[in-house]
Parts: sequence; structure tokens; C-alpha cells
Amino acid sequence: MSSDDVPSPPPPPARKRRAKAADGGSPRAVTVRKPVNTLAIVPKSARITSLGRKSYNVLLHEAQAQGLDKDVFRAPLERIVRGVDFDSNDHALIKKHLRAMVSTTVEWQSPTTGEGTAWNVSGLLAHARLTKERGQVWIEWSYAVNLKQELLEPSVFARLKLEIISQLRSHAGIALYEICTRYKDVGRTSRQHWRWWRPVLSGQPESERTAKLEYRIFKRDTLKPAIAEVCALTDLEVELAEYKEGRFIGDIQFLIRPKPQAALPLAAAAHPVDLQLVARAQALGVAEEKTEALLQTHGPAALQSALELLARRAASSYPEPLRDPARYLKAILAGEAAAVPAPVPTSPPAEAVASAPAAGRAAFPPQPAAVPVELEAGAGEGLVKTSARRQARWVEVWLRRRRERVVDDIAALSAEAQGELSAQLLADMEARQVHPSIRKRLQTSGWQHPLVLPEMVRWYAQGVHGPGWDQPTPQQLLEIAAELGDG
Repeated sequence: MSSDDVPSPPPPPARKRRAKAADGGSPRAVTVRKPVNTLAIVPKSARITSLGRKSYNVLLHEAQAQGLDKDVFRAPLERIVRGVDFDSNDHALIKKHLRAMVSTTVEWQSPTTGEGTAWNVSGLLAHARLTKERGQVWIEWSYAVNLKQELLEPSVFARLKLEIISQLRSHAGIALYEICTRYKDVGRTSRQHWRWWRPVLSGQPESERTAKLEYRIFKRDTLKPAIAEVCALTDLEVELAEYKEGRFIGDIQFLIRPKPQAALPLAAAAHPVDLQLVARAQALGVAEEKTEALLQTHGPAALQSALELLARRAASSYPEPLRDPARYLKAILAGEAAAVPAPVPTSPPAEAVASAPAAGRAAFPPQPAAVPVELEAGAGEGLVKTSARRQARWVEVWLRRRRERVVDDIAALSAEAQGELSAQLLADMEARQVHPSIRKRLQTSGWQHPLVLPEMVRWYAQGVHGPGWDQPTPQQLLEIAAELGDG
């Protein structure tokens, strides 16, 4: 069927006016009725990304609005995704997502054994097509015949708020929110073995490598971040319940408590999935998979700022051209790279002079001042309260990694650039009257000598990152805390 044979559907009533709540007056958030059998989808052939799952939810919302009587559904592409150059003849980014939805084989199952009426296997979409009509790009799509009825007019479903889903970063967070929404009135999900939950939440097919991973890895990398994300950004409080089989964890389930009702920003339609950041990162040389991973970890605001810095660094050839944009972008988001490395000053800033170590001191400077007991996480993260001892440990770990990354950055420079840095450091050490034995070590053994290394790290980091290079932000400490846990 060609695009000319399929007339553009009239705007559904939901787009003409805001949906009304049951009380007859106040508007409510846009929702999609997602069948219970589509909540715990298990990918069999390829990974399902967070952007792919969000896009699928928006497509499902559009299809339900257009009705069961249609076999093929159509909508302006800009209503589904935004941030892609629609004037391009390529549309490579959106084509990649649509291709994955059609080719990715999944098992459709209910999170609760016996609740779903049937087991099904198919692709997320049966087909997808892009056309350009009168200057506007349209997308058409369809569903497998064995799933269409249940997808568009589900009998058992979860009512998902698309406004909330649009704020979630990770596939695990989205999947956990969808499943917990279905059972929020029950207060708990079904109890399943943790290996059952792994592909459902991660969105990745099981493999020989994942089969060897222990539960503690799954808990650290998937469960804890997903639970924290759902609790911070949604209308649910979720808690993990673990059940042992002998000495080891076997089954797990999630306990659910609705939060007090909070007002959500309302929209007359589902929010399109924003691919702008992914497209921009691609233009700067960062692959989509790596960008999505960083987007999940750090969020859109941080990634947007980091891309600005990456663009500035890519435009600079000092101290040498940027060789690995993805690695540099990751370092920026970890707080371990500068926007554009400025030439190392011939004399340190006033702040550096004031904090310079006494002559002959070879150790690193003391740790930063103690971080307040309450760390403001910002943007929905809440407050993390803990003991000063654990905070000091987080600072210590962050500083060690920070210094190691600075050493790696210096070592990655060309031999000529390292020689220039060493000459500038020597001049600075002479101006500060650093002990002659340390200066001699620099001249004879190089900047990597144990007595010289702290001086070089400090010198380079202050010149590139500024005087606050060794001061972690609260968000950076929270990331360390999430990784280390309470141990």
C-alpha cells in the first residue's frame, strides 16, 4: 500500500482538547493503556534501548487514538520524535530505531504467571515506512496480527503516564515503572527468579556472558539504579525484596507504595521522543549506542552541556587534535575533562600559589574540606544523609580516580607536548623554590617519578580544569556513593 493510497487520518478528539478527569472538570495527564502481556517483554535477537521503548509507547498511544478498525497507522514523524534533521534525505537515526523495532524478536509475557491470556512471539512492529508529503515527513506502521487486538483494545493493562516515562533515562527504569504501575494497587509485583528479571529490565537478550554474571552484579548495575530512578522521578515508591535459596539469593520482587498525588505538567498529546542530543553527538563523532548509555547515566541536561564542551574541544588543536570524541565526552560527564585545554600558564594562578605545598613536599595536598553531611542531589534526587566517615571515603575514592585520569590524560599527549609541560613545570617549581632534589628528579627521571608526579598532576589539572579540579560536586559524590553502597 503506497502513502498516496492511505489518507491522512483526521486529528483524534484527544488532540482537539485536553482529556477530562472523571470529576468532570480538571485535565489529566496523557496516558497509554499498555497490555499486561507487553510489560515484561523479553528481547531474543537484539537489545531494546530506552529511546526505542519510549518511541514504541508513543506509537502505541497514537495507534490507540486512531482506532482498531485501521490496519496501518500514520502520523507526522515530528509527533513521534524530534531533534532529527527532517530535511535530510537520509534520516539514518530514526531509520535505525524503526529497523530495530521491526527486526527485534521479543516474547510477550505477563509479569505475573497465568495472568496473561496467551504467550506470543513477534517483532515490536510488523512494518514501518517513512514518506515525505508536501514537505512533511510521515511515518506509517502496523502490528503483528496476533497482537493487534490486544494492543489496541487491551482487556488487562497498565495505564501509564507518558509524561513520567519521558523523564526516565534507562530501559530498566522504564520497564520497572511500567510493571510496578500495573501492580501498585496490589502493593507488590509477582515473585520471580532474579534471572527472569534480568532481560526484562535490562532490555538485553541473555547470552553466555550474561549467564555467568552473579546476582550482585545485576543488583549493582541494574536493580539499584532502576529503583533509585523510579523513586526519584515517578509517582511510586519501590523497594526490593529478596528471597534466599540456601546461601544465595533466588527470587526477588518489588514492593510498591504510591506517593501522595503530585501535579504533573499536562499536554494535549504525547511528548515526542527527543533524539536531538543523539543526533548532535553523532555529528561530533560519538556513536549512538555510546550516547544513549551516557544519556541514561547522566540525563539530558548534563549531556547537552557536555556536548557544548565537546564541540569547543573538537574545534581546538591544543595541545593536539582530539582523537577520541566518545572518550572525551565520557570524561566531561565524569567531571574529569576540560572544555578546551588552555595553554599551561608560565606561572600558576593566585589560588594555586596560595595553596602550593611547602618546598620539598612530595605528597599530594590534603583532601578537600569535608563535604556537608547533607548533599543536595538536585533535580529529583532528593537529599542523601549519611555519616562524615562514609563521605570522606567517597571523597577519597573520587580523588584517587580523578588523579588517575589526569595522569592518563598527560600520558596520552605526544612526547613533544609532554616535554613542553615538563619544561613549564620546571620553571614553575624554580619560581616556587621547590626543593632542588625534586627538580633534579624531573630533569633526570621525568614527570612520572613518584616525587614529581604529584607536582605534575596538580600543575596540569590547575591549568586545564582550574583551581577547583580536586573538588567533587555533590552529584559526583552521589554517583560514587551509589556505586560503593553501604559497605
